[in-house]
Order: sequence, then structure tokens, then C-alpha cells
Amino acid sequence: MTKQQKAEVIDFLCAEFKESQAIVVCDFNGVSHKDLEKLRVDAKESGVKVQVAKNTLVTVAVKNAELGDIELTGNNIFLWSEDQISACKVADKFATANKDKFAIKSGIIEGQIADLATVNAFAKLPSREELLGMLASVWMGPVRNFTIGLDALRRKKEEEAA
Repeated sequence: MTKQQKAEVIDFLCAEFKESQAIVVCDFNGVSHKDLEKLRVDAKESGVKVQVAKNTLVTVAVKNAELGDIELTGNNIFLWSEDQISACKVADKFATANKDKFAIKSGIIEGQIADLATVNAFAKLPSREELLGMLASVWMGPVRNFTIGLDALRRKKEEEAA
């Protein structure tokens, strides 16, 4: 890899990392190409980007993006997204399905270095859409109860009239 190619990779990753809210670092030693493609498809459906890159290039990109100082060792695959939860969920789901070959190491969430426990905690949180659905359900509760009450009152009046 030439210096120019390295610089292009660093610039690309730096720009991507600046826009992302979560970056998850995973060990993928022993994962087959077919399984990696499945990870990429799942990630794309969730709006998560996946890249395998040299640790030194990623370290420089993270420093240039002013996200802190991260230490990377071994074979790593990087997942990142514009929200904090998507990348964590995709990595956690794939790690659960491939326990012996794929492991979450660490991450950067909202500009802070995060350990495995933090990444797993974010993976367990409901997504934005799920939270909005829960909120709508709570808001619709009184209306739902009112209509059930009105329907019961209507039935009662019909029975009395008959």
C-alpha cells in the first residue's frame, strides 16, 4: 500500500468517524467470507458501515477525528453508524450467532472510549423507532380505554332496550 493510498484510507475513515456516533471494534479471527458477507448485508440493512482496515491507519484516523486515543491489536473489523445503537446491535447480534469466531473488543460511543460492557449495554437498548412506538402506545392508552368504555356503554344500552 503506497503512502497516497494510506492517506486516502485515513481521510475516508476520519470523515466517516467524525459523522458517526458509535464505532465498534470487533475481533473476527476465524470468520468465513460467507459469514462476513452476511454481517455486511445485516449491517447495510441497519444503516451500519463495516470496514476491515489496518490498526495503524484506524488509530491515526481516530486521532484526526479527535475521538481520543484507542489501542488496537490483532485482526479487527470496524462497524460504525450515525446513531449510537445500530452498530452495537449489529455487532452484538453477529457476536451472539458466532460466539467462537467473532467477539466485540471495545468501541467509541459519542466520542468516548467504551469497553465491552458499555457496547453490550447500548446493544440492549431499544431503537429510536421502538421508543417512538412505545411512546405512541402510551399516548393512545387513554383514547383506547375511552373507546372501549363507550363501546361497553353502547352494548349495555342496546341490551337494556331489547
